[in-house]
Amino acid sequence: MNFSDSRFSKTGCPTLAAPLFLRLGWVRTLCSLLALLTASAALFAADTPAPKVIAITGGKLLTVSHGTIENGVLILADGKIAAIGEAGKVTIPTGAQIVDAKGLTVYPGLIDPETNFGLTEISADQMSNDLEERSDEIMPHMHVYDAFHSETELIPVARLNGVTNAVVAPSTGDTIAGQDIFIQLYGRDRDDMIMGRDVALAMNYGAEQRRRGGRGAGASSFPSTRMGLITQLRQNFLDAQDYLAKRDAPAKKDDAKTDDSKKGEAKKDDAKKDEKAKRDLKMEALIPYLKGERPVVIGVYEGYDVEVVMGLAQEFHLKVILNHVTGTQDILDRIASYHVPVIIGSIYDSPRAGERFDAVFTLPAELAKRGVKIAISSADAGGPASSHSSRNLPYAAGFAVAYGLPYDEALKAITQNVADMFGFGDKLGSLDVGKMANVVIANGDPLDVRTDVKQVYIQGVAIPMVSRQTRLRDEYSNKQ
Repeated sequence: MNFSDSRFSKTGCPTLAAPLFLRLGWVRTLCSLLALLTASAALFAADTPAPKVIAITGGKLLTVSHGTIENGVLILADGKIAAIGEAGKVTIPTGAQIVDAKGLTVYPGLIDPETNFGLTEISADQMSNDLEERSDEIMPHMHVYDAFHSETELIPVARLNGVTNAVVAPSTGDTIAGQDIFIQLYGRDRDDMIMGRDVALAMNYGAEQRRRGGRGAGASSFPSTRMGLITQLRQNFLDAQDYLAKRDAPAKKDDAKTDDSKKGEAKKDDAKKDEKAKRDLKMEALIPYLKGERPVVIGVYEGYDVEVVMGLAQEFHLKVILNHVTGTQDILDRIASYHVPVIIGSIYDSPRAGERFDAVFTLPAELAKRGVKIAISSADAGGPASSHSSRNLPYAAGFAVAYGLPYDEALKAITQNVADMFGFGDKLGSLDVGKMANVVIANGDPLDVRTDVKQVYIQGVAIPMVSRQTRLRDEYSNKQ
């Protein structure tokens, strides 16, 4: 197979039709259903088993973890990386499918640390948006996996530019918006695509979360100042601590009893069963984060907000990943002293008044210089995550390189570092034996906008290199 063939990107089976809830009217719905069935039949007809062993030969391998191999061999077997090394030093198994990558670049699949994949389709159509729950601003018991729809047309678009995995998070309107999921961008269905459920708690603190609705017209049930936000957050974590203590108290008491006393008090215990505290899903959702078992991703933009919310995080011993931090240039040393990882995005945000034009552009380089483990997201300028911009993830990292971030660190910021932050560092993020065979083949530097991705593998399966955009391109380019 030769990826230099320009026709290659136009081959492959069609993807599923767009979700039916995006169609209006019974006629369109019926047509969409017929299109969906037709596309599904074509998909499964063309869904032949992938070869057990694939050998990618002659390419420039960007391993991320152990440098660059100029003329390398990468063996994929049973969905994992089976071997990697220089040409001539790696034995190619008999019967392996040979993929000629001479003159091409091979690297691990990119990972976007903040997206809304499967939660939104058309921003102007509220029926296709499941971004946040506005009935309350503290919603830790909201689970993204309950709303995620894998049929979104936005996933194939990002996939075609080398993005193979992503964190899916709620939008940032709530102070605690719910719990994130970690996904593969390909699979049989939504459950197959979800690699991790409730991998992190989405938390936000700043001007955006203040709800001003009731201030002029009367009392409001939501905080309308930063003071109110941080006080409410503190109270919820205190309530969760109290809930945990009361929940675990009977078990601790039973452990301390002797066998005789347990028998003597059996009837009393039975009588108290009906008096047990009612389960509180909100409080229970916070417990793994109070115990430091999972990370809390805190979206915060300004330096003074970082200091306030990090004070709260340290008070409750939370495992923190800072997010955004685009207005924090005056406290970078302080951020480094917290010894927490940082997600940066959008790198295209405007500087604050009085700052240099490149204040945000240089932020990744400045944090990396201070020893901070960084990731870079595809978040849009002036706003939070957007699945529409995820295809531009490698260019955000390339922009950081242009403003001082070492190239190797930029590549880690969209691969290995993201995998490490969310607990998948042993499975993803680099070309290492034993990791998932999520691999990209392109005709140039992955961070260069001129580079064209030729093939993407997810768990060793060659993904059809088609999307709604390529289908429309081909349809209209062929019209007379």
